[in-house]
Amino acid sequence: MVLKSQMEAIYDLPIFAAARAKDPPTSKAAAAQARGLAADHRRRILAALEAGPAGQTEIAARAGLDKHQANKRLAEMRRAGLIEKTGRTVRNPGGRNEDEYRRAT
Repeated sequence: MVLKSQMEAIYDLPIFAAARAKDPPTSKAAAAQARGLAADHRRRILAALEAGPAGQTEIAARAGLDKHQANKRLAEMRRAGLIEKTGRTVRNPGGRNEDEYRRAT
């Protein structure tokens, strides 16, 4: 279950997709859309971790994201204290080790 303070953090995390003051309106619209997508991805990742700890590949699959989208958000969420590494590694389907993550306690 996503707590209110976590929900606030999901939407308040800084995102670097920003438009400069002199950029055209289309750039500003794209930056605003990116902020919304990032918040949605973070919400989906927290929901995916409700099922328990997992590696990056499993988190991406549970959240319906590609691995690159998930990895970008995992780093942001870890810095914000929403998730944490368990200290264990898991093997992904390709046989590589990945860090395992869980929701922050």
